[in-house]
Amino acid sequence: MPEPVAWHDDGTASGSPYSPRFGDRYRSELGGLTQARDVFLQGCGLPEAWASQPQWCILETGFGLGLNFLLTWQAWKADPLRPRLLHFVATEAFPASADDVLRAARAHPELQVFAEQLHRQLWGLLPGLHRLVFEDGRLLLTLCIGDTREMLRQQSFEADSVYLDGFSPQCNPDMWNLPLCKAVARCCRRGTRIATWTVARSVRDALTQCGFTVRKCPGSPPKRDRLEGQFDPAWEPKKARRAPAGALPARCVVIGAGLAGAAAAASLARRGWDVVVLDAAAAPGSGASGLPAGVLAPHVSPDDSALSRLSRSGVRATLQQADALLTAGHDWSPSGVLERCLDHPRRLPAAWQHLDADAARDWVRPANPEQLALCGLTASDEALWHAKGGWIQPASLVRAWLAAPGVQWRGLAIVHRLARREGVWHALDVSGRALACGELVILAAGHASRRLAESAEASASEPFAAGTATRIHSQLALQAVRGQVTWAPLEADQARQLPPFPVNGHGSFVAGLPLPGGPPGQLAWLTGSTFERGNESLEARPGENLHNLERLRTLLPDVARRLADDESPTAPNLVRGWAGVRCATPSRLPALGSLSPMNAPCAHALGSVWVFSGLGSRGLTFAALCAELLAARLHAEPLPISLRLADALLPAFAAEPAADAQQPASQAAQDSDL
Repeated sequence: MPEPVAWHDDGTASGSPYSPRFGDRYRSELGGLTQARDVFLQGCGLPEAWASQPQWCILETGFGLGLNFLLTWQAWKADPLRPRLLHFVATEAFPASADDVLRAARAHPELQVFAEQLHRQLWGLLPGLHRLVFEDGRLLLTLCIGDTREMLRQQSFEADSVYLDGFSPQCNPDMWNLPLCKAVARCCRRGTRIATWTVARSVRDALTQCGFTVRKCPGSPPKRDRLEGQFDPAWEPKKARRAPAGALPARCVVIGAGLAGAAAAASLARRGWDVVVLDAAAAPGSGASGLPAGVLAPHVSPDDSALSRLSRSGVRATLQQADALLTAGHDWSPSGVLERCLDHPRRLPAAWQHLDADAARDWVRPANPEQLALCGLTASDEALWHAKGGWIQPASLVRAWLAAPGVQWRGLAIVHRLARREGVWHALDVSGRALACGELVILAAGHASRRLAESAEASASEPFAAGTATRIHSQLALQAVRGQVTWAPLEADQARQLPPFPVNGHGSFVAGLPLPGGPPGQLAWLTGSTFERGNESLEARPGENLHNLERLRTLLPDVARRLADDESPTAPNLVRGWAGVRCATPSRLPALGSLSPMNAPCAHALGSVWVFSGLGSRGLTFAALCAELLAARLHAEPLPISLRLADALLPAFAAEPAADAQQPASQAAQDSDL
């Protein structure tokens, strides 16, 4: 359950929130707004300190009921000199419910519009990192659910401001002790300002020992004093993993206009990059991203594997993007997804039994009898219900990303190789003509990314002696994986008799889809897909349509009978196939990182060429999340996922087979957007 909050009647619209766990108030007697403004914003010199900055990062060590975040959001929104991008990283070991967060803001009507937006995104807060997105991606809240010290070890960033908050040192001493102050100091740069409401001697001593210079300042009644300071150690800090200097926005060439390339282009454009996207096709999203519709649902495993954790973060990121950019019912539907467990029961992580049950159920729960009945299944059929799932037309998402300000798309632009000249990368066609140039290149061309990486490596190595080539391309174990789906037109009255949400398991089934390129109101059903490694053929095969229909009879026997009884949707001249070639890695995780090898003569040059490929059957799940991860690593921002999970996506690690990679092809296919 969420952290209990007791509400005491104090005459305000919301009441006074009180923590039974710690025996302390969530805010001062005069209300949290005064404390938030006078102690934290004023104490960190905001908003003046962030004026005209490209980015600003705030770290808070106790999210509580979110009041400091909401007031900071309001100040940022009202400031004409606000930074282009605001990061707010907050830790919280005991998150309150979304309803309590919304209730706490009732006493402050000026914050209500922000609180309602926050309320809509406060779901599924299992332990770990959660990226919440506001203001068209320009305000990013990273909620770190767990012990503050452990959560900060999972990050690599430098804060510009620190809100040191929490229940009083007498009630919750672990939030103010020396180890926590050290963890905070590791996230600071020289000059980072820190502010807190407490002036306890133990806190002042711990901060001083960690390199902060602090001073007492007049407080807000009834507090006589508050604390301000900045990180200015007398020594040169030695960090186990110093955050790299962020790149300055310039020109970027993205090769590939599928989900990966389009998502990367939009994320970089939001940060001020001038992005050109090149693609060999005549229209964007024409490769595997041209799939009529894909199913979006998180992966589930009993050990909550890296794939499972990454998929949840990816689903959240994609839902945020779809909600902001697409039209529900036409381009996508957040309908939920039923996953039928055919081969073996899908066991949920045992650890979830000891955690917030509501947060886990926000993601996945056993399907109820009504959901099963809508699929023609009985209560004895095992199935899971993914509440945060649905279907999306990938090409619609691609087009929306490519329409972002700062992004140019160029079709029929076939990149043959990359060449580096005078510090700038040039994308050349087969005749050697430059199609585009930039200081940064993103290889998002599926399995063709390996060939382009080889050309970049060769060009970067030319000024050096023979034999210095790094052969980093050997780490790009990118595999072509062909998949074919089967679909047919569907009348509206037929759609009403079929499941109103996607069903996954032994393949997948989606009904009631708007027919891509068809007349208004024309619907379709879709099932599949096949999974064939090492095949790059795009020809639709009648035999694979029959294979998909046979698998549908296993997944949803009643649905298959309905379609067979109605001759029109399964007539040979109406059933159609669509084939695409995905790109996968042995780890089943995306490959995301620069080509820069350590201690190589051409490391600097290859550091400006990034690979974003290998999304496999989960392009819809991974694209938005990995694009933000790419931008975060490039700009030394807080990461949207843990540092360990981000490192698992580096090309060298993505080339290693996953522990569960020996699953049968049918199982791999069920975990699919395609």
